[in-house]
Amino acid sequence: MIRTVPTQPFGDQKPGTSGLRKKVKVFQQPNYAENFIQSVFDVVEGKQGATLVIGGDGRYLNRTVIQTAIRMAAAAGFARVVVGQGGILSTPAASHLIRRRGALGGLVLSASHNPGGPDEDFGIKYNVANGGPAPEKVTEAIHARTLSITQWHAASGPDLDLDTPGEVTVEGMTVEIVDPVADYADLMETLFDFDAIRAAGLTVAFDAMSAVTGPYAIEILERRLGFAPGTVRNGTPLEDFGGHHPDPNLVHARDLYDLMMSADAPDFGAASDGDGDRNLIIGRGRFVTPSDSLAMLAANAHLAPGYAAGLKGIARSMPTSAAADRVAAALGIPAFETPTGWKFFGNLLDAGMATICGEESAGTGSDHVREKDGLWAVLLWLNILAATGKSVDEIARDHWARFGRNYYARHDYEGVDSAAADALIAALRADLPALPGRRFGPLTVAAADDFAYRDPTDESISANQGVRVLFDGGSRVVFRLSGTGTSGATLRVYLERYEPADGYLDTDTGTMLADIVAAAEEIAGIARHTGRTRPDVVT
Repeated sequence: MIRTVPTQPFGDQKPGTSGLRKKVKVFQQPNYAENFIQSVFDVVEGKQGATLVIGGDGRYLNRTVIQTAIRMAAAAGFARVVVGQGGILSTPAASHLIRRRGALGGLVLSASHNPGGPDEDFGIKYNVANGGPAPEKVTEAIHARTLSITQWHAASGPDLDLDTPGEVTVEGMTVEIVDPVADYADLMETLFDFDAIRAAGLTVAFDAMSAVTGPYAIEILERRLGFAPGTVRNGTPLEDFGGHHPDPNLVHARDLYDLMMSADAPDFGAASDGDGDRNLIIGRGRFVTPSDSLAMLAANAHLAPGYAAGLKGIARSMPTSAAADRVAAALGIPAFETPTGWKFFGNLLDAGMATICGEESAGTGSDHVREKDGLWAVLLWLNILAATGKSVDEIARDHWARFGRNYYARHDYEGVDSAAADALIAALRADLPALPGRRFGPLTVAAADDFAYRDPTDESISANQGVRVLFDGGSRVVFRLSGTGTSGATLRVYLERYEPADGYLDTDTGTMLADIVAAAEEIAGIARHTGRTRPDVVT
C-alpha cells in the first residue's frame, strides 16, 4: 500500500556543492528527510521502470534514511533499487555502480569528511545517470521544489534486511542488496598493474579513519595486493567514526603523519575520508599537498596501464594551485580551471576533454567514475612507486626540479558568524576595482576578480565563485565561503607562491608564504570582520 503524508516546506533545504548537509537532529525532524527525498523524486524525470542506487558512508542515521528512501522510491515508480550491503557504498563506488547498472541516478547518504554521530552531521546528495553529482540546474530545481512541497509518498511495510545479499520486493519494486566492494575492486584491477605493485616490496600504512574505505582498502590492499594484515588501520566503518573527524588532513590524521616522519616509517602512507572520495598522501619524510599530488599523478599517470595512452586534459578547481597547469603545458594538453565542486568536472569528462581532475581539498580522480576517488589516488601512487622504483620524496624532488614548485596552503576559519563572513566577502568584492597596482609589503597586485566560469561544453556560466587576488610573479590569494559545512560559515583562504625550478624548492612552506598571509589579512581584514586572529585548520 502507498501512503501519502501531508507536509509543509522547510526553508533551509538548498543543496550545497555536494548535496544537503545538516546536523543529524535537523534531519530527524518529522518530514525533513522525506521532504528532500520527495523533492528529488518530483524533479527527476524518467523514474517509471528505472533503476536507482542507494548507499552511504555508514554514519549515524544512514540505515534509517535508507529504509525511508527505499519505500519512497517504490512509491515514485522505480522498478529496481540497488543498495550496498549494510547500507554501505563509498561515493566513488556509488558512481561506478550507477554507471555500470545504467541507473537513472543514485542517493548518496553522506556528509563526506564532516564528523558523524547523534550530535554531528548527515547529508543526502543526488547523483545523475553519468554517476556524478547533480548539476546546478537540477539542484536548483530540487531546491525550488522543497519550497512548495505539500506531501510525500511511501510504501508501507516493515524495514528490510540490509545485511543479507539478495533480492526482495516492495510494492512491485525489486530491492537488490549487493556486495558494495567487489565491482569497485574489479574496476581498480583494470586500471593499475597489480602484479608490479605486488612485486615492488613496498610497505604501506593506510588509515581508513573508521570510515567507509575500510572494507575497500582491506579487500584491495591486503587481499588482492597482498600487503601485510594491519596495513589498513581503523578499517571498520563506525557510525561516529570512532569519535574522530574523518578528514584526511594533517590535523585529523596526525598519527599517520607522525608515523611517516619517524624512523620506523613505511614506504608509503595514505588516508581517506568519511565517504571515500578524498585522500592524504605522505611518503617517508615527505608530505605531498593535494595540489602537488594532482600534478605529480598527472605527470606520471602514463606508467599505469589505464592511462598508458596518455591524458586528454587536466582539470582543477580554481582554488587548487596552478602546479597541474604546468604539467598540462609540458604534455601539450588542455588545462581547465573550474569552480569548486566535482559536478563541474562531469561535463569535461563526459565530453572527453579531460582525463584527470583534482581539488586542493584532497580530491583527485579520473574518467573511470564521475566522483573524486581516494583509493584510486592511492593505487595510482603505488603504481608509480612500483614502476619507477623511486620513493615519494624522490618523485617530489624530481617533479619540482622539472616544473618548479607551487608552495601552497589553505587556512580555514570554521563556524564563523554567517553575517560577518558575508560582509567580509561583500567588502572584498567592492574593493576589487581598486586593488590592481596596490602594494602589500613586497607584493604588488597584478589583477583581482570574482571568478566566473564558462563551461566549454554547454556555455553555461557560473559566477561569484571566489575572490582572486593575483600578484606579480605568479603568487596569489583566494577567498571563498565553503558550501560543505552544516553550521555557521567556513571562510577558506588559499595562499600560493610559485618558485621556479632554479629557486628555493625545499624550504618551509610557512616561511615561503608569510608575505602572502600578511597581505591576505591586510586586504580582507579577517580579524576585523570575524574576530579570528588565526585559522582553525591549516592544510
